[in-house]
Amino acid sequence: MANEAKTKSAALDREAFLAGVESPERRAEALRLLDLFGRATGWEPRLWGPSIVGFGRYDYLYDSGHRGTSLATGFSPRRAELSVYILPGYTDFGPILSRLGPHRVGKSCLYLKRLDKVDEAVLEELIRAGLADLAKLWPVHAV
Repeated sequence: MANEAKTKSAALDREAFLAGVESPERRAEALRLLDLFGRATGWEPRLWGPSIVGFGRYDYLYDSGHRGTSLATGFSPRRAELSVYILPGYTDFGPILSRLGPHRVGKSCLYLKRLDKVDEAVLEELIRAGLADLAKLWPVHAV
């Protein structure tokens, strides 16, 4: 099907996911992020594609008619950087980001070289703010 989403949600096998993270440092960061996102959202993690851990979901419908389902927030322990997904973007998050620590921002991703260089309480605040912002556009669901 042409409009079918490439990235789908599936149950997360925590041990298998962590075993697939090559670097011991990234693996430890992924474990910390699993706990941090769980605290921030109150939701269980799910796997989106082969390497993204998502918390919650939302269904979207664009003016073009394109529709789909995506994770509400989450992360991926990539080799070079941690990718943190705060959707739909960072329009009003400057004051929070200024307190976070070293990071880079993409359209809907936050990139962190090392988790121990950022303020994790501020990261939790950012996750909650991102979910609140997302919920202004589309209903956000736990699963």
